[in-house]
Amino acid sequence: WKVVKATDYIEYERSGNRKIMEDPFGENNNAIADLMMAELAEGKGRFVDQLINGVFQSCEMTSWVLSAHLGAQGAQQSKRSLPDYKEHVIDLTAGDLGSLLSWTYYFFHSEFDKVNPVISERLRYELQERILDTYMEVDRFWWMAINLKPGGMVNNWNPWCNFNVLQCFMLLENDKDVLANAVYRTMQSVDKFINYTHSDGACEEGPSYWGHAAGKMYDYLQILHDGTGGKISIFDQPMIKNMGEYIVRSYVGNGWVVNFADASAKGGGDAPIIFRYGKAVGSDLMMEYAAYLNSQSKDKSISFGRDMFRTLQSLYYSDEMNKVKPVYQSPSYTWYPETEFCYMTNKNGLFFAAKGGYNNESHNHNDAGTFSLYLNTTPVLIDAGVGTYTRQTFSDERYSIWTMQSNFHNLPMINGVPQKFGSEYKATKVKFDPKRMSYSANIATAYPKECEVKEWIRSYTLTNNELRIEDSFTLNKTLKNNQINFLTWGDTDISKAGEVIISVKGEKVRLTYDKNSFSPVKETIKLEDPRLSNVWGKEVYRISLNAKTVSLTGKYAFTVQPIKQ
Repeated sequence: WKVVKATDYIEYERSGNRKIMEDPFGENNNAIADLMMAELAEGKGRFVDQLINGVFQSCEMTSWVLSAHLGAQGAQQSKRSLPDYKEHVIDLTAGDLGSLLSWTYYFFHSEFDKVNPVISERLRYELQERILDTYMEVDRFWWMAINLKPGGMVNNWNPWCNFNVLQCFMLLENDKDVLANAVYRTMQSVDKFINYTHSDGACEEGPSYWGHAAGKMYDYLQILHDGTGGKISIFDQPMIKNMGEYIVRSYVGNGWVVNFADASAKGGGDAPIIFRYGKAVGSDLMMEYAAYLNSQSKDKSISFGRDMFRTLQSLYYSDEMNKVKPVYQSPSYTWYPETEFCYMTNKNGLFFAAKGGYNNESHNHNDAGTFSLYLNTTPVLIDAGVGTYTRQTFSDERYSIWTMQSNFHNLPMINGVPQKFGSEYKATKVKFDPKRMSYSANIATAYPKECEVKEWIRSYTLTNNELRIEDSFTLNKTLKNNQINFLTWGDTDISKAGEVIISVKGEKVRLTYDKNSFSPVKETIKLEDPRLSNVWGKEVYRISLNAKTVSLTGKYAFTVQPIKQ
């Protein structure tokens, strides 16, 4: 059992390092989950003593909240990262551990009582104080969205925390009136998340957050359905099905997904959750995709760490999922008209993804109008994603990080100015034409006033042979030469004027531009952060096409074509 020291919490304020506190805490919590599953499987008492140690150590902790959430998220009144004994807070991990310990109490309180009744009494007391009473008595936690203001954000924290709280009440509360009030309060809160989400079902946080957003919402709804004998169920609502199928449509292949904002380009989702969600909403697309992911996975073990509900549900449905025929094929296109995500594919292996949106989405990057391109499931023009979370990531310093800036996305620097953060900075006039396989947006509205841009229409057209990118613009003033940026990885060659050759993992494309209009510059970006290097390797490259002249109006054109080898 690891000791989480006071200085581990304080380190977040000192250096911004989260992991020094999170790693030992996470190891302890995962150990509790493993010990519980081991004892449930074997049933001989071999793991009970260590389970008691884990439970008692957890009860002795001042808080179950992460240091980063105590401070940066403003969860504590003090706004400090060291737990304050005077108040209880519910965040993602306090909720996770609360639900895990509720399952522990539910299954093992009788066994604990054989050793010493104080163990169960103490555990039940802490769960009542930290989770049940706190949830019913406190409404200031931002994720609850009880006091949500117009334009306010509701993200994955909402269904995730409510999912955990609902488990605690269902497992612990025996007074039916108290339970009914608690369940209703969670329903009111989760409604805020569903209402915030666009009816097209896209997850603005990206595929790597789907399991924590729509996925946790599904788990919450499943518990609500099961706990009421199916009397409270919204699985027949089209929006709920759309939210589920987003994870399938965002899959490119070979482990790659369409990533925007803080999402990683690697992933695809967890097969058991996708299968269960698909079964609940009647989506063959989801169930067959889940079976496909399962068939591709070398690791057939079923465990979701401290998420005991998911582990137990996945065991329950595993045989049924294994009998489903594994099928996956990218649709020719997917269009999310409200979230403004667009995916298009052609018969020659190109998969294109672009977004409109605005620059204050959850886990936002300043990226309105950006795109990614894949050839035979391999990314060639990329969105880097995000590095390891630190204090800087969720502070007023966020947009000093290069991965958050529009000039490190596949976007222009207009008059030398990048896009700006804020809800008012967004794509407008967003259009998708499925017949022409074209997508366009005015991205001038995502840039600040000092950019002096009147209109900038960025359009993409996918043909059988190539992707065409066109910029048509009007400026109020000319301040500095425009710069068109592209982010790549692999072997990138700009030696021949008018073209950029990108070679990645056996795939090769040619990006062409007007050599009379642009001068290319290749910048190497070293990736020392493992969260980035584990995806892209040691480095990525920014190709900047610098306009040779300035003008108030103009048009730029670029093409990307596969090179047969």
